[in-house]
Amino acid sequence: MWKANRLDSTELVVLILSGRLEGQQLQQLRESFARDAEGKRLVLDLKEVRLVDQSVITFLAECEASGTWLRNCPGYIRDWIDAGKSSGAAESEVT
Repeated sequence: MWKANRLDSTELVVLILSGRLEGQQLQQLRESFARDAEGKRLVLDLKEVRLVDQSVITFLAECEASGTWLRNCPGYIRDWIDAGKSSGAAESEVT
């Protein structure tokens, strides 16, 4: 179960996420992000996130690559995102 609290300013929308983020919730997350961003810069605050699965790690990496800021990202999530980038770069070099 996850929850998002929204903080809005003229330029940014900050979504403070909490709880467990799992793959079966990705569609809800995508819809929430699209609805809440409203053409503003999106910031995801992950300080209260307790558990994620691999599909969410991939999704967060995609969000970050498209310009979303990940704030207060727990170390284990950052490590997994960075490891995914490294393995993706290594796979690109091989092929």
